[in-house]
Amino acid sequence: MSAVAHTGALKPLRKPWLWAGLWWLAVALVVVLSLVPPPPMELPRHGDKVEHLLAYALLAAAAVQVWRPGRPLLLAGLGLVLMGVLLEFAQGALTATRQADPADALANTLGVLLGLLTVLTPWRDLLPRRPL
Repeated sequence: MSAVAHTGALKPLRKPWLWAGLWWLAVALVVVLSLVPPPPMELPRHGDKVEHLLAYALLAAAAVQVWRPGRPLLLAGLGLVLMGVLLEFAQGALTATRQADPADALANTLGVLLGLLTVLTPWRDLLPRRPL
């Protein structure tokens, strides 16, 4: 049994490793999409900030579904904020097609905070109520 399961970091889900794995897959997808060349499309002014906010809000809201409140959820939230900031540095340092933007890091952080606020709503346990 791993440390995550042993410490009870995951909510009591029917298939906790499936849901945790899907969450980690979503995190990895955001990392990859943040570092590959952006698609050639025209966005409204500051439209990318909305994309950043929504992506990180969804990741954080999903974390609320998978991780127990308290330390596990706090660590997930802090990890997402750190990831958002570090990815901005990586975009500036490791890619030729993207640039670091502090406003994107701020949008990522605000998205995490919005997503984590779902812990205060009745929707915080939608996933544990599902039969899958």
